[in-house]
Amino acid sequence: MLIRYLSQIGKYFLMIKEVFKKPTKWSAMRVLIFKEIDDLIIGSLGIVAFISFFVGGVVSIQTALNLTNPLIPKYLIGFATRQSVILEFAPTFISIIMAGKMGSFITSSIGSMRVTEQIDALEVMGVNSLNYLVFPKLIALLLYPFVIGISMFLGILGGWIAGVYGGFTSSDEFIQGLQTEFIPFHIAYAFIKTILFALLLATIPSFHGYYMKGGALEVGKASTVAFVWTSVAIILTNYILTQLLLSK
Repeated sequence: MLIRYLSQIGKYFLMIKEVFKKPTKWSAMRVLIFKEIDDLIIGSLGIVAFISFFVGGVVSIQTALNLTNPLIPKYLIGFATRQSVILEFAPTFISIIMAGKMGSFITSSIGSMRVTEQIDALEVMGVNSLNYLVFPKLIALLLYPFVIGISMFLGILGGWIAGVYGGFTSSDEFIQGLQTEFIPFHIAYAFIKTILFALLLATIPSFHGYYMKGGALEVGKASTVAFVWTSVAIILTNYILTQLLLSK
């Protein structure tokens, strides 16, 4: 079992290497990149905005409900919301959700091309199919930090609205909490994680779609497996980066 997993990891890195060989001409690649931006980035904004806004509100409310001691200042509601959203919720948990949305889309689209032998046709025509299929997704997901930035903003906005209009804190106290002990590197840390998560979101589902075998039923199985492994990789990467960047 271990040997099998190691061989799969080796195959994965070989795939990434092949992605950058024999590039497709720019006139065709440009169209593919804009299509992937539309499908993967713009198509994800709605669900990201919805989840971020309401989860930010939930974090704010739960923090407020746990501050039962009157001696504890109310500005901690804003502080806790900021820390939760910026450090973990926006970069990590949104990425796990995107592993389901983006990852399943990538795996199923490439897997369907494998089943219908479109990938074989690209190879026969002399096209580097990995570059043609995976490289546009990598470039499109360079915009993924933009999605996470929106998630951060809407999460904090949702927390402010829930805290202030729910009667848990005042606007001034919430904003004071947002400003209290703010460390700019936390923003950099979040975006460093986001860039690596974007790489995982583009490549792991592509790997499972490209190398899948079988028919239409296996496309669904490959999508499920891709989601599981992408989520595992995101969580492990998150743990490693947290140890490297935040531990003193």
